[in-house]
Amino acid sequence: MPRKYRRRPLLVCVLALLVALVAATQPVAAADGRPYTNPLKSAKGADPWLEFYDGNYYLITTTFTGVLGMRKAPTLAGLATAPTVQVWSDTTSTRNTNIWAPEIHRFNGHWYLYYSAGQGGTACCDSQRTHVLESAGTDPLGPYTYKGSLTGSNLTPGGWLIDASVLQANGNLYLVGSGFVNGSAQSLVIAPMSNPYTLSSSTFTVISSPTLDWERVGAPVNEGPEPLYHNGRTFLSYSASYCQTADYKLGQLELTGSDPLNPASWTKKQTPVFQRSDTGGVYGPGHNGFFTSPDGTENWIVYHANSSASGGCGNGRTTRAQKFTWNADGTPNFGTPVALGTTLPGPSGETAATPTAYTLVNRNSGKCLDVEGGSTANGTNIFQWTCTGGTNQKWRIEDQGDDTSRLVNVATGGVMDTADCSTADGADLRQWSWLNNKCQRFRPVFTASGDYVRLVNENSGKVADVTDCGTANGTDVRQWTWLNNTCQQWRLVPTT
Repeated sequence: MPRKYRRRPLLVCVLALLVALVAATQPVAAADGRPYTNPLKSAKGADPWLEFYDGNYYLITTTFTGVLGMRKAPTLAGLATAPTVQVWSDTTSTRNTNIWAPEIHRFNGHWYLYYSAGQGGTACCDSQRTHVLESAGTDPLGPYTYKGSLTGSNLTPGGWLIDASVLQANGNLYLVGSGFVNGSAQSLVIAPMSNPYTLSSSTFTVISSPTLDWERVGAPVNEGPEPLYHNGRTFLSYSASYCQTADYKLGQLELTGSDPLNPASWTKKQTPVFQRSDTGGVYGPGHNGFFTSPDGTENWIVYHANSSASGGCGNGRTTRAQKFTWNADGTPNFGTPVALGTTLPGPSGETAATPTAYTLVNRNSGKCLDVEGGSTANGTNIFQWTCTGGTNQKWRIEDQGDDTSRLVNVATGGVMDTADCSTADGADLRQWSWLNNKCQRFRPVFTASGDYVRLVNENSGKVADVTDCGTANGTDVRQWTWLNNTCQQWRLVPTT
């Protein structure tokens, strides 16, 4: 056979190798996460902050009370049914009401929780001040300790500051928030920090005021500044106009100069970047945060909005999230708010199943909270039993919108109830039909890392306790004064 024909197999191999090499260098499309629908939180869903950390999402929102609750789930969809766990409660009179706009930021192996709060017994809202907590370790759920107040000598009235966040620029930290300086309108303000809980100057500088028409609907307002970093550029989204209106919306600044404390270093976009969608029935979208997908390939925005034009600034606002992209000029493109109920692909890189319920495992015995025999009858005993995966050991922990939850058994539909609404130690915990009273409402309160909580009854203030710290199957679960022992701690384990 002539030599020229013998070269064809070699040529084919070379071409195949080139095709394979080209294919290997092409970007692989990220796999969608678990499908989800908005809202992610329908009770107390305003001013949301969301982080993905160590395999889970953490969501925290405004409560308008003196406590803070956080949700944790392995998928974005799972946040909609995740338990709201109380991570902070404050009885100090100067800061024990109207907690707004909490955020968590991680620095040097600790989480710092920033929020504003007011003084109990006073009218809203002149007493709002910004405060910061510090976690003991790396668990976003805590435990937290109070570090101090962050305020400015030139903020009026008396240091009023809300919606604080932390900006990182030039290797330094800056506190950004919303306040009034020397008689200004409600504006975006900034001050330098020496560490995550200390200001290095008590003087705040205004970097944006509501001068444009779309920033002044209902009232002239700039608030809720949130940093966003991309390809070496620093943006600051913010909320504009009065939150009571349907025209509450997002604006945008960019740090185009070198000094974040110099107002001239910031350039304001002259048009809104995210606003109402009458077609989608989304009104007043604002006070947002940003997070990335588990695999780090996607950018997401979390925000609150109303479902009616008259929704206002209250608890009717719900938490929503959606993916966003980037324009050719390198600026963010947040798109249009998506209508509630639209099924969307979740963030790429999610691999866990979306939980639909939880088992509660006692820390001392390792056994599960169980409705005896899976009976649907009122008065059926609740005890501990070896974990079997049965539906009578699965519970939906449903947020009631008042910092409490009800525990609904998946098998029976009954709720955990304190017998006869007793406040005595030893009162039985049993199953009963939902009566919508305090004896059936519990607060899951963070107690120890590893997702351990104590279940505090809203009526009695006492906790779910395994009788005499027994470890046997069938040991009764009752209420008892909090003794801070492992027999009174329950691990929340997600299940389907």
